[in-house]
Amino acid sequence: MKLLIDFFPIVLFFAAFKLWGIYVATAVAIAATVVQIAWLRLQRGRVEPMQWLSLGVIVLFGGATLLAQSETFIKWKPTVLYWLMGGTLLAGQWIFRRNFIRSLMGAQVQLPDAVWRQLNLAWAGFFATMGALNLWVAYRFDTDTWVSFKLFGGIGLMLAFVVAQALYLGRFIQDETPPQPKDAQP
Repeated sequence: MKLLIDFFPIVLFFAAFKLWGIYVATAVAIAATVVQIAWLRLQRGRVEPMQWLSLGVIVLFGGATLLAQSETFIKWKPTVLYWLMGGTLLAGQWIFRRNFIRSLMGAQVQLPDAVWRQLNLAWAGFFATMGALNLWVAYRFDTDTWVSFKLFGGIGLMLAFVVAQALYLGRFIQDETPPQPKDAQP
């Protein structure tokens, strides 16, 4: 359900773009993100800082797109958001000596400190790469291709990264049930 909520504005942006174009899609994405934040606030009582950041970025860049009637701003929005997220992970690790990935996942998974650092750096690298890739697609292809990449490419690459991460982390996760001796009889 959380994944559906997270991708709600992107899916609506895609649909609105296909039906009415970039400017209506931008307005829909802003409205959908506001609704998303309001719903999360009502259901959970709190909204994650990155979700507030996402709201701020879509309002700023989406608003600039609508005011200037220039799609350049909305095309920069994913890159800015990716780079802010990656930069936050790096600042947390290098400046504040805090691993934000561990803060998010530490209750579910026990890993060695070195693996948490690698995981944090991997996510920061992923976000940096996604930001650069977004700009490459935005400036090398038409807007229709960019919008399709934003939905399908972004989700597909995120899914591939999460699967690769899970396979990597599988080596470090211990089974909590003790093994039973082969010779033991009840």
